[in-house]
Amino acid sequence: MNLQNHIVWITGASSGIGREIALKLAKQGAIVALSARRKDLLDELVREIEKNGGKAGAFACDVQSETSLEVCMEEIIAAYGKLDIAIANAGFGVIGTIEKLTESEWSRQLSVNVTGLALTCKYAIPHLKKTRGRLALVGSVAAFLPNPNVGAYGASKAAVHSIGETLQLELAGSGVSCTTIHPGFVDSNIARVDNEGQYHPDKKDPRPANLMWPTDKAAQVMINAIYARKKVLVFTGHGKLLVFLGRFLPAVARRLVSKISKPK
Repeated sequence: MNLQNHIVWITGASSGIGREIALKLAKQGAIVALSARRKDLLDELVREIEKNGGKAGAFACDVQSETSLEVCMEEIIAAYGKLDIAIANAGFGVIGTIEKLTESEWSRQLSVNVTGLALTCKYAIPHLKKTRGRLALVGSVAAFLPNPNVGAYGASKAAVHSIGETLQLELAGSGVSCTTIHPGFVDSNIARVDNEGQYHPDKKDPRPANLMWPTDKAAQVMINAIYARKKVLVFTGHGKLLVFLGRFLPAVARRLVSKISKPK
């Protein structure tokens, strides 16, 4: 991969997969524009990247605000003059059964994972067209499966998949590729964010540890797919298996999902 001096915008870059993608891209010669709500964590990441010889900039941004996204994109273009890759990574998961979720919880889930992602695309695409660049949307295998206790999250990621499919048609002939990425279980901070979007570093991750991929491995697989301009990537072995079963053996998929999601 030749990523020298590519300008890459990553939302949700302050922790988890977004942070690891930024570290890897910077090592490979890209200039990473990092955005998230927690500016202090972005500044810390910039220092780490620069200490290792890379180039990065921190741009505070809340994807729930269209104005914030618009200003963030303007600041990145003002700083670097162009955009080669945009990775719409910001997201979190609301926990609760459909029966108990409130209107505000649904609104917050869709505002971040769906509307925020779509508006990230809106402001990135005009600049990506100038460089025949790459756009990436981070979804989840939850887009293809029943999701007991995380139904709002699954619905939001199904919407991400639909947005990706639509963009592939809308961007046809523009030179801009759209890669929709659906990870299985990856070691990240998503399970440590509560329904109000607040991060709790000491919160236990309820997901099965034996199925968890390390963040650095997941980040490199995602970077490879974006660079190769793949249309859709489903990864981790268990993620591929569950998606396959969900499509062709749905009864088996439901039993497995029910077992995995059963409270310990």
